[in-house]
Amino acid sequence: MNIRELNDSLERCPIIAAINEHNWKAALSSPVEILFYLKANINTLPEKIKEAHENGKIIFVHIDLAEGLAKDKAGLEYLSKLGCDGVLTTRSQTIRHARDIGLLSVQRCFALDSQGTACINDLLEVSSPDTLEIMPGVIGKVIERFSGGKTPVIAGGLIETKEEVTTALSHGAAAVSTGKQELWYI
Repeated sequence: MNIRELNDSLERCPIIAAINEHNWKAALSSPVEILFYLKANINTLPEKIKEAHENGKIIFVHIDLAEGLAKDKAGLEYLSKLGCDGVLTTRSQTIRHARDIGLLSVQRCFALDSQGTACINDLLEVSSPDTLEIMPGVIGKVIERFSGGKTPVIAGGLIETKEEVTTALSHGAAAVSTGKQELWYI
């Protein structure tokens, strides 16, 4: 697997199945082409990778969450020998090791506030992953989940426009916190 093949797959099918044991079979029979295997187990990993490939899937293992698998170069080499296509990780060092042995890499980043978001650029320069996953993907949904309770929800982090303020409020936030001074006057 190379980056061109990965990009072609993403163009054909931009949905990736983030899975573990309970939804493994459903993902294999789905039209998605890429699997993010979140809770891999070293004991079943060889057969899972084989099964994914037999079903025409590209498989990335979240090495940070894998059970029994070292998060070091030897662990990555083991995944490569099994035929794993790539890894997900939050660790820059792991991304560099994956690149060194020919595994594709997904750098997971959490964009929790403007400070954290600014660090993503530095992270990309240091690790040079093949792809970047930014989380959370849907903040409005999270606001809605918690806004109906007794505790008021304040939406904060990455709020930079009037539209983002109104979106947060329309999803049930009681207030919005922001460092953008121009938004303090709307």
